[in-house]
Amino acid sequence: MGKGIEEFNDYRAKMNEVILGKQNKVINRLFNLDTNTYAEGALSTKTKEMLGLVASMVLRCDDCIKYHLGKCHEQGITTDEMYEIFAVANIVGGTIVIPHTRRAAEYWEELIAQ
Repeated sequence: MGKGIEEFNDYRAKMNEVILGKQNKVINRLFNLDTNTYAEGALSTKTKEMLGLVASMVLRCDDCIKYHLGKCHEQGITTDEMYEIFAVANIVGGTIVIPHTRRAAEYWEELIAQ
């Protein structure tokens, strides 16, 4: 696993454990709702992850982008599919999304190289 990928995943896991360990009912329910939103349903998990990635890019959340890139990679999304996802995000979000696309492309390259 690439160093950037490992660092991101380790930090995310560590801090989620801290946050969820505080047993705040609202935060724990929000995390649970997020998990259940991406579960298989009328839409496939793959489709939901692609939607999550586009939304994250438009909202310009680099942590969310990395998370959904990882999930898309797990779902077997190809590089051609990924660049179509990037295209949708950029057309919806405008040119302000381009810097996030650069970082997303860099992280995607790390994912496919592993």
